[in-house]
Amino acid sequence: MTYQIVANLTENQISDLLDLYKNEFWSNKRKREDVLKMLAASDIVVALVDESDRLIAFTRVLTDFVYRATIYDVIVKPTLRKMGLGAKLIDAVITHSELASVEQFALYCLPEMIPFYERWGFTAEIDLQIMFMSRTNPFHKIS
Repeated sequence: MTYQIVANLTENQISDLLDLYKNEFWSNKRKREDVLKMLAASDIVVALVDESDRLIAFTRVLTDFVYRATIYDVIVKPTLRKMGLGAKLIDAVITHSELASVEQFALYCLPEMIPFYERWGFTAEIDLQIMFMSRTNPFHKIS
């Protein structure tokens, strides 16, 4: 399969991303206005587009470019899964020139995806003296 890596999405590719998000339980309620805001606030975007410039895979990174980088939204078009496109996304992030000196990468994943990410040295075995905590904003309104 022929594809190209892009760092900025066109309007059509943003529509493609919204279509990809609709297929996943963790993103199926995302709205265009919110996704536009999210893209603008993402530090690094890695997207794969096919020969027709259609979005086929996507991920993004939030980072301080020194100590931490968190990978979000690793997503591949359902009909193109199991073809190595997810690996191409992660390779592109891990080898990205702007992230070369980042000390630690993190990501969220479903338990069944752990073996996939372990290929790049990700581990679920975290130092037990540090706990991940989360808070949902009760005032957050999705557009």
